Amino acid sequence: MKRRTALKSLIAATGSLVTLPAWATGWTPATVGPITTVSAAEETLMAELVETFIPETSTPGAKSLKVHQFVFRMINDCYDASAQELLKAGLAKTDALAQQTYQKPFVACDSPQRTDLLRQMSVAAEPETQQFTKLIKGLTIRGYTNSEYYLVNVRKYVMAPGFYHGCVDIVNN
Repeated sequence: MKRRTALKSLIAATGSLVTLPAWATGWTPATVGPITTVSAAEETLMAELVETFIPETSTPGAKSLKVHQFVFRMINDCYDASAQELLKAGLAKTDALAQQTYQKPFVACDSPQRTDLLRQMSVAAEPETQQFTKLIKGLTIRGYTNSEYYLVNVRKYVMAPGFYHGCVDIVNN
């Protein structure tokens, strides 16, 4: 009986790995494609959100790597309808909280104000607000660390690991 349960779990895990979109690893903005399910204002807001999590320093930030497109595509393709509704509500809540706290939209806030707003949202009383912040932060990190730039320039990804050294003396013991 336990063997059947283990086999079912193994099959489910394998199936979920197979269904993961091919573009989710080593992706580029071209492989993600245009996002048609959100407005331009929502895309701009998400770009500023991901940039707040991973700002541009000596390396490109999340916004310049277009991680916001990755976040939208992941939520649209890999998450259920409740996560998509959470995204819409969370974006509206982010802008409303910025208006309430600083009397300006989130995109007009400076970096310390944005960081403060996201910190407030992560410890908010509403579980939906906390879930939204956690979801966006997690997808931002995943998108950044799976981007082509990060894999090639930071992790020094090698397509075929290991090297062939043909002219090496063999030592017999």
